[in-house]
Amino acid sequence: MELVSIVVPVYNAEKFIAQTMDCVRAQTYSEWELLLVEDQSKDGTVSVIEKYLEETGDTRIRLIRQPQNAGAAKARNAGISMASGRFLAFLDADDFWLPEKLQKQVAFMEEKQVAFGFMSYEFADENGVGLGTVVHVPATITYREALKNTTIFTTTVMFDTTRISKELISFPAIKSEDTALWWKILRTGVVGYGLDENLVKYRRSAQTLSSNKVEAMRRIWNLYRKSEGMGIVSSAWHFCFWALNAVRRRI
Repeated sequence: MELVSIVVPVYNAEKFIAQTMDCVRAQTYSEWELLLVEDQSKDGTVSVIEKYLEETGDTRIRLIRQPQNAGAAKARNAGISMASGRFLAFLDADDFWLPEKLQKQVAFMEEKQVAFGFMSYEFADENGVGLGTVVHVPATITYREALKNTTIFTTTVMFDTTRISKELISFPAIKSEDTALWWKILRTGVVGYGLDENLVKYRRSAQTLSSNKVEAMRRIWNLYRKSEGMGIVSSAWHFCFWALNAVRRRI
């Protein structure tokens, strides 16, 4: 079995972080390391993690403390730099996986010889109960296709670091850093491969950034204009497709 390094940026996550660790320890695929990059939380997150580690004694879980609050992008990059696994996966502190997620995705990555993989997911409420809205993913996605459809959700992503360099997997310090990274990688000619199985729950709370629709629109527009350097006409054209696909994902 190949080692999977799971990177989790952690900030003010005391309410959900124990369940996050539980879902990883419940995986049917056991060869993993969990890198919790703690970004100077102001609540009891660190205490929850330390108590959990003391009670479970699970040495596969590592607490990495940032010297100062620097945001999710830098927290993920810190975790990536310390990752030892062939496969690199991402999990947000308020989301969770079903038990077969890693096993099925690793098998998919190996069978298809995939460098960049992602999966379907389901929206869930604050209690983690699925809402029945499942976002299905395409079998493949290219750079041009991804510009019009931000269907790739961070908590579903996995990279094979023998097929794509860790140097390329670096989140930029901008808003919607995850989408910006996917585009940067796909722009090199890498093709993303989707596994259309619902094994991931995306918890949406009132505090979730992406729940602010106006802010989400502003962020995607800025990515087109600043990150991708598109003109106004091209940005508007892609934005229309993005908006249509965003609505479809929530129906």
